[in-house]
Amino acid sequence: MFRPRVIPVLLLKNLGLVKSIKFKNHRYIGDPINAVKIFNDKKADELVFLDISATKEKRLIPLEFVHKVGDEANMPFAVGGGIRNIEDIRKILNLGAEKVVLNTIACESPEFIKKAADTFGSSTIVVCIDIKKNIFNKYQVVYRNASHKINKDAVEFAQRVEEYGAGEIIVQSVDRDGTYNGYDIELIKNISRAVTIPVIALGGARNYNDFKLAVNDAKASAVAAGSLFVYHGPRRAVLINYPSKNEMREIFE
Repeated sequence: MFRPRVIPVLLLKNLGLVKSIKFKNHRYIGDPINAVKIFNDKKADELVFLDISATKEKRLIPLEFVHKVGDEANMPFAVGGGIRNIEDIRKILNLGAEKVVLNTIACESPEFIKKAADTFGSSTIVVCIDIKKNIFNKYQVVYRNASHKINKDAVEFAQRVEEYGAGEIIVQSVDRDGTYNGYDIELIKNISRAVTIPVIALGGARNYNDFKLAVNDAKASAVAAGSLFVYHGPRRAVLINYPSKNEMREIFE
């Protein structure tokens, strides 16, 4: 039976694991390599690491870190942060990553997606689309930690990303990030209907039932979360967690 992938998305800042709320108020969580070890034990489907300060600091996600994850992780993993050229991708893949995640460069130079897909194959290229509602309640694509925007409809941009050869899309709601208010089902559904490549829902998951809603109602191909996998309880105590096999069966039965 088909089971959607369930993916922890882990944010890096100064090589520490952090968590945000609406892309702000970053809180230090702990050591990312320790988190990898725990997700190994819990048999996570795959991991995504995003260096959220790399682009601003005009650098690539540290390759030494990617190498450490490659040595430690038992599951496929993807990394993003500061990727600007084909050689950056080549270095990351050579260190064990299965995929790379493009964000800023996909917004500023979307033709780079095609170049990357032609070089490494579509299955290697993931585009994370950060989306925020504007003052007119319209979905708007943003980048550089939501400080910049592009004048293109979110669905239209997702279709363009697919046309350029991306293998899958992470649809991230900035407004829901870290809020536990549930996924933006309307947003995910609109994009899932408009493209044929896998769509990964991200931003706002409060419990495992939200995974089911994203898959059944919004037609997401996979679900991802940050806070849900690093916090526990109303006080948001730091506790790395992941659903067991039995919980997975209950979620997606």
